Amino acid sequence: MAGATRVRPGRGLLPLDWGALGPLRVRAAAVADGVYAGAHRSTRRGAGIEFGGQRPYVAGDDLRFLDRRSLMRHDRLMVREFETDTERAVWLALDASASMGFRGASGGARGAKLAYAGVMAAALCRIATGGQDPVGLAWLGAPHGRYEAPARAGFGQATFERIVDSLERAEARGALADDLDALERQLGVLARRARRGSVVVLFSDFLDLPDEVRRLVGVLASERVLVGVQVLDPVEAELGFAGRVRLRELEGTHVVTTDVERVRGEYLERLEQQTSRWRAAIEFGGGRLVRSRTDVDPIVTVRAVVQAIGEARR
Repeated sequence: MAGATRVRPGRGLLPLDWGALGPLRVRAAAVADGVYAGAHRSTRRGAGIEFGGQRPYVAGDDLRFLDRRSLMRHDRLMVREFETDTERAVWLALDASASMGFRGASGGARGAKLAYAGVMAAALCRIATGGQDPVGLAWLGAPHGRYEAPARAGFGQATFERIVDSLERAEARGALADDLDALERQLGVLARRARRGSVVVLFSDFLDLPDEVRRLVGVLASERVLVGVQVLDPVEAELGFAGRVRLRELEGTHVVTTDVERVRGEYLERLEQQTSRWRAAIEFGGGRLVRSRTDVDPIVTVRAVVQAIGEARR
């Protein structure tokens, strides 16, 4: 099934195609502000990743949480608030295998899948550090050109810069199925570092992530708040080709020549089955799966992720 979605030769390094998504710091700030602007008031208050609304500024409030949009638009000093029970670490885990480097030539994608995931991860980091939550970064796949960032409390801007720096170095390369032992070790390390109660947001297309690790991903949800974010290019989501085409998978050597109209129905059915299997594994432990496409405004997807985090916590 995965082979029917790939149009570029695979297993090698794919320079990250940011498209209209860069520069990352500016885009992440815009997405985070968009999430703030679209949120509603909540009954619980404190520091945390879940935006809880606004209230008028009073003397002594932390100036970091001033809403500059309200000041510019309405000439009013308003303070952003966040939902939480206790401070908790937020872990952002990104699949950086070759399939995540895909960007279809048509379909309106804003950038490659890994770039889109990077913008969402950076925006979530900005939101979480604004709520004084520690944020960590982990990768699935070969570490070349990337580094992990441990979850540390405080120093919100320094944490944001450290994680954005790693995201900007991202390279889509390799096949996760080539070294299952390494992949299992990476997930095991993430499970140990993300302690009980932590929030884990896993970005992947869930197409080439081997079925053998589905159980391990489910284990992450058992004692943590796990949200899986499926990132698909619109060409993948719809099999957006016409006529007779020759397709090659990114994380393998399989090549197929076929008539798109003849196989589209079966392809979409198998795609839905694959997604459903991953949804079941994640939701079995209380997690949530959010589906996204790279032609959708990242603000919309990040709002959905924040909502899913709240639902998983309850």
